[in-house]
Amino acid sequence: MPHTRKDKKKLLTRIRRIKGQTEALEKALEAGTECSGILQQIAAIRGAVSGLMIEVLEGHIRDHLVSGDLDEEQRNKDVEQVVSVLRSYTR
Repeated sequence: MPHTRKDKKKLLTRIRRIKGQTEALEKALEAGTECSGILQQIAAIRGAVSGLMIEVLEGHIRDHLVSGDLDEEQRNKDVEQVVSVLRSYTR
């Protein structure tokens, strides 16, 4: 995926931030932090993962589906693949 290679540094920064958030969540659970703090951290992690998903998905759509070098059959297959990923992500 060219867009993931092009944006590698930015994507890895996001992933490292998510990793830090999950580590903080683990520490909070181990420390017996109140439920509200735990829920807030989970929401922050979910938002970060959603942001990452949107960024990669946008790059995929722009670089692969919008480009003019796909025939209609391949474009339809790629669209179905994206729809499948979105359905599994939103469950």
